[in-house]
Amino acid sequence: MKDVAPHDRPREKLERLGPAALGDNELLALVLGCGSRDADALAMANQLLAEAGGVHGLTRIGLGQLRHVDGIGRARAAQVLAAVELGRRTLMREAAERPRLRTPRDVAAYLLPQYGALPVEQFGIIMLDTKQRMIRIKIVSLGSLDSTVVHPREVFREAASASAASIVLFHNHPSGDPEPSSDDLALTARLISAGTLMGIDVVDHLILAGSRYFSLVESGRMRDRGGEPG
Repeated sequence: MKDVAPHDRPREKLERLGPAALGDNELLALVLGCGSRDADALAMANQLLAEAGGVHGLTRIGLGQLRHVDGIGRARAAQVLAAVELGRRTLMREAAERPRLRTPRDVAAYLLPQYGALPVEQFGIIMLDTKQRMIRIKIVSLGSLDSTVVHPREVFREAASASAASIVLFHNHPSGDPEPSSDDLALTARLISAGTLMGIDVVDHLILAGSRYFSLVESGRMRDRGGEPG
């Protein structure tokens, strides 16, 4: 960082002003630690952010894509992924008791930090008791970047074994667009019908995408159902 004044280099700037004063590239440069023979840490950070499509893209980037950037080997790629995962975990709440998830917003706030920005589509359920308290979360299906296969028997076997009174469906869209597809709507209707037979209510389906979500209940698109969870 020869072109940067010593007091404006990321480490010195952090010590003077605190981490909030640093730009995304400066924070990432500190994670990388040092540069390579051809580029300093700040230049590498800029290249990496360009490859990821910005800082939020780091939550969806994998080892292979990280190593497309010159100077990023296994060790530095691991450092970046570890830093991103630590950040994700700081957003996950540790509750002394099971949280009550009464509204789609409650559900989204609980799920987004952990599942919103995953690079591969996952479909899961939140199992709730009669007071809308979470019993547990279960990932039912792991899919490709744009598709997943969900079987009602897997969904309701888990819910029945937990003695759940109701469930909330959720899955993430790695594309970053939370708008439901026609397949999402068809799957929701299928699981609502199966839940009616099983005596377990399907109260909502949330689609997560980065920091955004789409609730079928909030949008009025839950077929044969209305209202909020619970």
